[in-house]
Amino acid sequence: MKKSIALLLLSTILLAGCAGGTDEGGGGEGGGSGAVKLKIRFHVDSSSAEGIAYKKVVDKFNVDYASENIKVTTAFVARSAGDSQYEAQLSTDMQEGTLPDIFTFDAPNCAAYAQTGYLYDFTNDLTAAEKDKFITLNSYNGKIYGIPIQESSAGFYYNKNLFAQAGIDVSGITVDNPWTFSEFKTACAKLANIGVTPVDMRMDATKDETATYLLYPFIYAAGGSFVDSTGLVAQGYFNSDASKRGYQFLLDLVKANYTNYGIGSTDFFTGQVGMYLSSGWTIPDLDNKYKTTFPDRNSWGLLPYPKDQIAASANGSWSFGIGNNSRKDKEPVLKLLKYLTNAQSSEAITNATGMIPANKEVNKNYEPNSPEDVLLQQLSKTGINRPATVGYPQFSNVFKAVISDLRNIDNAGLSSFIDNKALQLQNELDKIK
Repeated sequence: MKKSIALLLLSTILLAGCAGGTDEGGGGEGGGSGAVKLKIRFHVDSSSAEGIAYKKVVDKFNVDYASENIKVTTAFVARSAGDSQYEAQLSTDMQEGTLPDIFTFDAPNCAAYAQTGYLYDFTNDLTAAEKDKFITLNSYNGKIYGIPIQESSAGFYYNKNLFAQAGIDVSGITVDNPWTFSEFKTACAKLANIGVTPVDMRMDATKDETATYLLYPFIYAAGGSFVDSTGLVAQGYFNSDASKRGYQFLLDLVKANYTNYGIGSTDFFTGQVGMYLSSGWTIPDLDNKYKTTFPDRNSWGLLPYPKDQIAASANGSWSFGIGNNSRKDKEPVLKLLKYLTNAQSSEAITNATGMIPANKEVNKNYEPNSPEDVLLQQLSKTGINRPATVGYPQFSNVFKAVISDLRNIDNAGLSSFIDNKALQLQNELDKIK
């Protein structure tokens, strides 16, 4: 009888330990009786290159801080099925009082997360020297709520062999001398003439933030915008004539079949597509995979965003924030935050992601005109933030709906379609006022 009870208790403990399946203990020493136990949540799959890099950094922290009896456990909530799961988990955590000590968040969500109380204000916990280490910091109403993990820009990866076959010369295109919307469409026409899909504009990447991140610059490039300076007025901005020109450019690409919604995830990498719009995270794949199509860097390149009225490019990436939870003593959490964003950790993470380090102490020494150099130049010269608004999640949802629905719109119906989407967004923003 006693044996049966013991087995039942053991089974219960094991089942409880398996519940959820997202927590993974950090390695190293420490974590004994009386340990300060911290939790951190990441937005990627634990088996991805980025996830593995995060895990190694946390493992090293646990070793380095074992003498202080601090133990960190990790949880990975990948956004592969869309960003709603990640957002819903944060909302649930807030309601239940179980926000992790640190969690990753996408930079444009800073205002919304700060206003709703997800993020802890650590403005006064950083010295001036510590603040100056980073290219940018995540702030809202003058207060700091996050430190970027890495900085981000994007551009058009292109197949040099296909460009040569199509007779496309891009040797003069630089960040300081970008191509135009018209020249971009001319290049697409030449690629279509040799029988390949001209460009993967990522029009189908609307399950998460990817499409918004990669495509919003075209509206700015056309002279448009999304909201006013308060972040709460969309009417007259999201649907201005200039903004509509940006949407028209995207529609033109769809209608000419220069891009489409059915391009396979590896079609560019296997030589079936001429250009691929993506961020720095694609560089490791091109360097290390798909050697049949891209044996070395002489076979591919990176072009900046085309301009219309102005030059505009994507920026902003994921950041570390401190959960505004019930833990009163934030000192151990701040030690972890600073460790995650120090030069050594930043270099380890960005080596895995291919992104630009947010910590300025990391010296990458990019070769002039290399893909990394193009991204860094865009970041400093043409990067424009996604709209700063507490209603950013609402904006992103409406923008993604526009991108998804362009396939069903003709030229004559575009203006009224955008007007309706602007009204939809305004109705959502009015609920926040």
